Amino acid sequence: MKRNEMLSRLEDNSGQWDMIVIGGGATGVGVAIDAASRGYQVLLLEQSDFAKGTSSRSTKLIHGGVRYLQQGNISLVLEALEERGLLLQNAPHLVHNLLFIVPNYDWWEGPFYGIGLKVYDMLAGKRGFGTSKNLSKKKTIDHIPTVEREGLKGGVIYHDGQFDDSRLVVNMAQTAVDQGATLLNYFEVTRLCKRNDQVCGVIAVDKESGTEYEIDAKVVINATGVFSDSIRRMDDAQTPNLISPSQGVHIVLERSFLPGDSAIMVPHTDDGRVLFAIPWHNKVIVGTTDTAVKTAVLEPRPIEEELQFLLNHAARYLTKDPMRKDVLSAFAGLRPLIQAKEEANTAALSRDHSLTISRSGLVTIAGGKWTTYRRMAEDTVKQAAMIARLDEKECITKTLHIHGYHKNPEKFGDLALYGSDAPKIQDLIREKKDYAQRLSPKFPTLAGEVVWAARYEMARTLEDFLSRRTRALLLDAKASMEMAPAVADIMAKELDVGKRWKKQQLKDYQQLAEGYLVM
Repeated sequence: MKRNEMLSRLEDNSGQWDMIVIGGGATGVGVAIDAASRGYQVLLLEQSDFAKGTSSRSTKLIHGGVRYLQQGNISLVLEALEERGLLLQNAPHLVHNLLFIVPNYDWWEGPFYGIGLKVYDMLAGKRGFGTSKNLSKKKTIDHIPTVEREGLKGGVIYHDGQFDDSRLVVNMAQTAVDQGATLLNYFEVTRLCKRNDQVCGVIAVDKESGTEYEIDAKVVINATGVFSDSIRRMDDAQTPNLISPSQGVHIVLERSFLPGDSAIMVPHTDDGRVLFAIPWHNKVIVGTTDTAVKTAVLEPRPIEEELQFLLNHAARYLTKDPMRKDVLSAFAGLRPLIQAKEEANTAALSRDHSLTISRSGLVTIAGGKWTTYRRMAEDTVKQAAMIARLDEKECITKTLHIHGYHKNPEKFGDLALYGSDAPKIQDLIREKKDYAQRLSPKFPTLAGEVVWAARYEMARTLEDFLSRRTRALLLDAKASMEMAPAVADIMAKELDVGKRWKKQQLKDYQQLAEGYLVM
């Protein structure tokens, strides 16, 4: 997957695309995979980098949603559990089983949550990840040695899925390209084109060259998540808002706060959300908050109340109370919740997806959750094909392996996340001695991985590599800043850019990373 090749595909296509997809997060890239694998000619345009927004800022869970079960949204839980199983089947190099413990401090919690999680198991059926069961106090402590012991009665254990979100989007983008789609990052749609009051394409700007393109399509799909309304207003300036964005914040701690291989799930926090403390990439993620926000921005920041909320709740369930100085990184993400005027609490809004078609034929897919991206894409492509009057073709994504598919990726050690690409990266690293150089004592990242990301994964900036091709920014913001100069040197050479690019990139990255530090 090379950007110059993608640009050549765009420029060589003088005709009409079957579909243009706006948005390079999980939903948009999922739509591109589905449409291309059906044989349609697909172009996807992303204003920033793939997974820059919501799709790289999740709680890193592929799950049915225990909270949705509490809310009685059985249909969403069933759908998500089915999709969870398909993701494990199709991307085993990035999705895996994780044990969760619900610690019990009141006599009624064991039976109450135990029964609820048995229902969760039952709904998963043959695609279940494991059987839930009640635990004694001793067994609970064995699984979570640092769990708060005062008042502890026992726990309930259950199974769910964990993944690396932005790595999965990158592999999904490669899958779409493998299926014949054309994908471009840093390519911003500025206007919709219309003919006879029907949307017939877009005006878009290549943000790297400044070149403007007018591109024709039989149908345009808006898959921009929290930015959906801005695209909808390009179609109709008077259209009411569809999205009610909500901000979720996570903090990252050292592994010592939660040793072992199990996560903690707290079913009900002060704001009504489920809270998790999860082992991930040898660190611990604690999240998430739920705060309504008025405006969607590309780089949201945690607010003081959210950080304190997470620290306070973590202290309730861990023997060692985390302090501000213990936070290695704090990151925020926006959820594209569907507008519901009667609901003031965003924690209660539905995560069901919404598919709308405007009078001019603009297709908008919004809402939903990470786990159900494939089903959302299937529904979207079916409707979009009808709007475009394309031949009806069967969806094949239920059994389509994601790029990098490998059943035993652990054999590749620190390169396991690359799955079947790992041997190619190993070959690349052997080409030059410098490529085997480790870039930081705090991360296993090698210089050759920077080369690989720039050559084959369309990484165009320091942030692309340090935040989404690897996860250094999210895992330890300060350490990622220390890595940045070495990464800049390698990327500048690989992208054939000069000192001015390096200087600006380092300045931009430092400013960005400082926003992930908790002062």
